[in-house]
Amino acid sequence: MNFLAVVGAFIITLSLLSYGIGSIAVVRFKIVTTGILVFLTLGVLLDFVAVIMMIMNSGKSLFSLHGLLGYSAIITMIINVFLVWRLYFKNGLDSVIGNSVIMYSKIAYAWWLIVYITGSILVIWPIG
Repeated sequence: MNFLAVVGAFIITLSLLSYGIGSIAVVRFKIVTTGILVFLTLGVLLDFVAVIMMIMNSGKSLFSLHGLLGYSAIITMIINVFLVWRLYFKNGLDSVIGNSVIMYSKIAYAWWLIVYITGSILVIWPIG
């Protein structure tokens, strides 16, 4: 594994941790806080950086199974962050997060975990 791939794997793991902390805080506290905004946004930014690094490192098509799973995860994460930031801009800090956004956060985080694990497996045991 080359250096860029190792750095990308490290960054994607930091993304998982940051986005996980933010997502769990959304479900636990059910209000918009500075911490939630920071952790969710940082998680998406780190994921984006890691995806770019992986694309640069990969000699494969941009539309591989691993790539498509990763793109779908980052899109769900971006939508989740958008929903929480929209609440912040509309109602400010400490605004109540509705059940639909909480449910979407759970689904987005679960999907991100599935994709993270699947991506790790696909890197360890490549298909084809």
